[in-house]
Amino acid sequence: MDIVIIRGGGDVATGIAHRLFMSGFNVVILEIKNPLSVRRAVSFSEAIYEKEVIVEGVKAVHVKGIGGIYNSINKGEIPVFVDEAGECIKILKPIAVVDSILAKKNLGTTREMAPITIGVGPGFETGVDVDLVVESIRGHNLGKVLYEGSAQVDTGIPGTIMGYSEERVIRALKDGIISNIYKIGDYVEKDTPICKIGDEYICAGISGIVRGLIKDGLSVSKGLKIGDIDPRSMRINAFTISDKARSIGGGVLEALLYLRKEEK
Repeated sequence: MDIVIIRGGGDVATGIAHRLFMSGFNVVILEIKNPLSVRRAVSFSEAIYEKEVIVEGVKAVHVKGIGGIYNSINKGEIPVFVDEAGECIKILKPIAVVDSILAKKNLGTTREMAPITIGVGPGFETGVDVDLVVESIRGHNLGKVLYEGSAQVDTGIPGTIMGYSEERVIRALKDGIISNIYKIGDYVEKDTPICKIGDEYICAGISGIVRGLIKDGLSVSKGLKIGDIDPRSMRINAFTISDKARSIGGGVLEALLYLRKEEK
């Protein structure tokens, strides 16, 4: 059974997984024990908490054990398996490993992990860390396959939507447990409390639809991105894969097919 393993299950990784799955690949997602995905409505990582999730018609299921992975694949699902270190890679022997953790650095992916290795975003150099790199920074080169060199260094500045950049991002003002007041898909006005950490309320910087919000009850650290507001106020945007994730998914598909062709 040919398998593609994707490290990470956030919204970008989900866009990649969805595109590869719809293109006929058997996909397995490896996640950490307590994912902190912001765009939870379109993140396969949510299966860790909810047992199963469906994103644009594709079901992902939290599984335990290698047998569970194979069983899920045979059912036409995407298995989500807790394996931060990627220890199951040696057992599953995938045709490819895609690192889309988006940690802005390489957390341990090597070219020895699989015949094909692809890194998404900063922290990877083509031919050194992985076989190919896919650009993740918004702009002219978003989703571009880098046949040499490295992805752009992260600027720390969120992408601009309708003229808003940092204003649309909600960050934790302190360490603590998040308690959500609104939920994904809700409309909020600027300066409205959207959640609180401990006894401190965190307000929306702009008006719009809550596109992402970290799961209620999780522990967060000061400065962490915990929410995302979409000023376009189109509720459907909160429940569909983003243009960025689709673009990167297309780049990963190109890289995978190119490397498979080169193997022949």
